[in-house]
Amino acid sequence: MPDIIVCYKWVIDSADIKVAPGSGELILDRVGYRISEYDRNAIEEAVRLQEKYGGTVTAVTVGGPAAKKSLKDVLARGPEKACFIWDPAFEDLEPSQTAAILASAISSRLKYDLIICGEGSGDLYAQQVGPRLAENLGIPSAAFVNRLSIEDGQVIAERKVEEGIEVLTMPLPALVTVLPEINTPRVPGLKDTLAAAKKPVIEIKGLELGQFSPRLQTLKVVGAKMSRQSQKFGAEPTEIKRLVDVLVREGVIA
Repeated sequence: MPDIIVCYKWVIDSADIKVAPGSGELILDRVGYRISEYDRNAIEEAVRLQEKYGGTVTAVTVGGPAAKKSLKDVLARGPEKACFIWDPAFEDLEPSQTAAILASAISSRLKYDLIICGEGSGDLYAQQVGPRLAENLGIPSAAFVNRLSIEDGQVIAERKVEEGIEVLTMPLPALVTVLPEINTPRVPGLKDTLAAAKKPVIEIKGLELGQFSPRLQTLKVVGAKMSRQSQKFGAEPTEIKRLVDVLVREGVIA
């Protein structure tokens, strides 16, 4: 019966982001937060494996104090306990720092056979935390997995490659990052939400793991702009040539 850890991140809800007209800067004054969409698939897969093979599922997150609001939501999705690693300095971590903090906490405080991460986060989408975490822990890993199973102390991971389906077998403990297509996350019901409030939470303050000064600074983020020239083209041969000339001039084709 495997002990499974699933890592997730508390990120801005992109549906709440507004773009200021003119400057294009993002308006974040009234945004909400949610568990990253990619991590919801990781949580769901961890719970499904537990339902099939038994064992335990522990949800782990790193963030600032505000990320504590994520605990009830993640526990309502199936894990029986959570580990909240927090510090005000953890608001603007970059991937190598997040992986180092997770590795320090997991190796010293938690039992695990399998670690599951989403393929990336809903904000930075660097796709680095999972592989870096595996490297820090010294365990094998596989990325972009779309099917998982466990047999005889090994994890069997499938992923699509250009040549077809690649099947990897790794001894436990191991780490995988999963694609959104691996499953459809369940929606917690009222009973799940009420039960989540009674589940245990391990809190680890950042200072217990060492000093991690912020290295990532976001200077400015602007919304993408799409401009239309509203040029009309007819079906005559001369119009087709004019269309090609315009596309070449705009750098669309060479």
